[in-house]
Amino acid sequence: MKQFYEHYIREGIRGGWPKQELIEIAEKYRLQILKETENPTPFSIYHLALPSQREFGLSFFRPLIDFERSQILGMDHLKEINEKIERKENVILLSNHQTEPDPQAISLLLEKPFPKLMEGMIFVAGDRVIRDPVAIPMSLGCNLLCIYSKKYIDTPPEKREEKLLHNKRTLGKMEELLREGGKLIYVAPSGGRDRKEEKGTLLPAPFVPESVELLYLIGKKSGSKTSFHTLALKTYDLLPPPPTINIALGEERRLTHTPIHLNFGAELQLDNIEGPRQEMRQERTRRAFEQLLSDYHKIDSLA
Repeated sequence: MKQFYEHYIREGIRGGWPKQELIEIAEKYRLQILKETENPTPFSIYHLALPSQREFGLSFFRPLIDFERSQILGMDHLKEINEKIERKENVILLSNHQTEPDPQAISLLLEKPFPKLMEGMIFVAGDRVIRDPVAIPMSLGCNLLCIYSKKYIDTPPEKREEKLLHNKRTLGKMEELLREGGKLIYVAPSGGRDRKEEKGTLLPAPFVPESVELLYLIGKKSGSKTSFHTLALKTYDLLPPPPTINIALGEERRLTHTPIHLNFGAELQLDNIEGPRQEMRQERTRRAFEQLLSDYHKIDSLA
């Protein structure tokens, strides 16, 4: 935590923020972490953002974003998404995931052009961000559908059935929300954060076909018009993940003042596919991931 605190102050100053203001924000965060360490906040399968915590999360990460060099690409697609939500249609964003505070990163770029869209966005979150005392204060400020990642479903083995039941309830809640209409849901079908390859190359992790298909079927089953768009993120440098996947909680966190980039993709055409079920599932995933990868390369060339 000492290193995390020092990085925050240093990088915030590099971004032009007053040292005393950064110290006050960091101290407030430290006290929240201590509170969550001693008495963790329980989360339901669908957590509604606490406005005070949403504002705190944004105020914490705002000094670390180089807004002048940050960009939102695909603005026409973003406007289309906003219009769909206003018409009470649903949009599911199939995205990559690069850093723990991706919800705050996305929100900070959207808060001026689309504040209502930002406040209403729902993030499908793994259980780590609602169990780690360092992550909980930020998670409290997000609308979350809480689910166990496939990577951790068997850890520990005796919890497998309990986790599967939890996920079933969460997916049922997602269907219920989509039935209401007007929902914007962010999902990373890779099941985790992007990590650099041995040569230092950073690319979005591949989508898991089972996850894409499940989301597609839930959207169809909901009865409300639900479309799918991609969202390519370039946020890695803000708070890179550890190089390897750690099952235990607790990881080194190195903050950086950096630009971030978003690219909202066109609506995906996932219906007009024929063939055996397995092939259709693979084709839907291929279309989604190839579009995401193409959009990612566009922002990667600008970063």
